[in-house]
Amino acid sequence: MQDHDIQNLLAKVGSLYKLVNLTSIRAIELSEGAPNLVGEKPAAKTINTALKEIAAGKICYKVQEKK
Repeated sequence: MQDHDIQNLLAKVGSLYKLVNLTSIRAIELSEGAPNLVGEKPAAKTINTALKEIAAGKICYKVQEKK
């Protein structure tokens, strides 16, 4: 990924911490057999597919409030 791609991802997610967590969670889901949402080749690395899904707006997160 290029720097401007990372900046766009950070703008969508809000922080590097959230981006790393969201990407890692999604990459694990993909490695466990979840279908990819951007038509990526099956041989593609799951981390790259996760980043492309986030960039395309296919993956979002929901903050859980503490009880």
